[in-house]
Amino acid sequence: MIRGLVVFIIGGMLALAAAGCGSHSGNEHNRGKEPLPQPDAYSNEEGVPIQIEDNDDTPELVDGSEKEVRKEEPLTLAELREKYKSTFLLQGSSKENRVALTFDDGPDETFTPLVLDELKKAGVHATFFVVGNRIEANPDIFQRMVNEGHAIGNHSYSHPNYLKLSDEDFRDEVDRTDKLVQTYFGHRPSLIRPPYGGVTENQIEWLASMEKKIINWNVDSLDWKGLSADEVYTNIMDATKAGSIILQHSAGGEGEDLTGSVEALHRVIAELKKKNLEFVTVPDLIHLQ
Repeated sequence: MIRGLVVFIIGGMLALAAAGCGSHSGNEHNRGKEPLPQPDAYSNEEGVPIQIEDNDDTPELVDGSEKEVRKEEPLTLAELREKYKSTFLLQGSSKENRVALTFDDGPDETFTPLVLDELKKAGVHATFFVVGNRIEANPDIFQRMVNEGHAIGNHSYSHPNYLKLSDEDFRDEVDRTDKLVQTYFGHRPSLIRPPYGGVTENQIEWLASMEKKIINWNVDSLDWKGLSADEVYTNIMDATKAGSIILQHSAGGEGEDLTGSVEALHRVIAELKKKNLEFVTVPDLIHLQ
């Protein structure tokens, strides 16, 4: 009986060994071969891709495919200002009782000298966003801006709408005016104001790479409409508060009359001073080093 048990055990062990060798041999046999394709949602059980029939009766999407409809839309100006808070500015700190007067589109021979006269009488420094080809046309008036201590910003070379320009033309507009300002001012301006206030995201990113600040405004005098002095005064006084950047013009387009803006200026300055608001340049307002 013991002898029979020993034989049975040995036989079982030999059978297990044979099974193990067989399994090992199978793995060696398949090694190096490509794995069999596995079926997925777009193939049959053998892994063969399922062909999509052109005569599919599934109803079409009413307004078209995602590819056709979901186009990437450019950000609005409000969204751009939110996204680029440190580069695209509308105002200074509301915690400081300071405001900045800014004047666009000069220099010209008619209104810019009058604006400069009013500022000089009031002992106030402002910020002028200048147009390059007008610097070329009126270099003496631009030199007066510089000599009287006003801050200077770039307002393009020819006042185009930046939203319509190629990257090359946009950069040329900025660069040409930068070079002109540098000739009189000693360095390129750190401030820029896009004509009409419009700018694209790509342009903002390039300007940021050039270490420039985009300065728009949060108080619009609307003087370009040819308003009376009382109307300009009211527009400014109703909206101005601590930290405001006020938009006026020291020149305009053909036929634009800025007399009301000039005549309102001394009243605006006097009344805002009564409100204990200090007039500073934009670089001072935003603490630009």
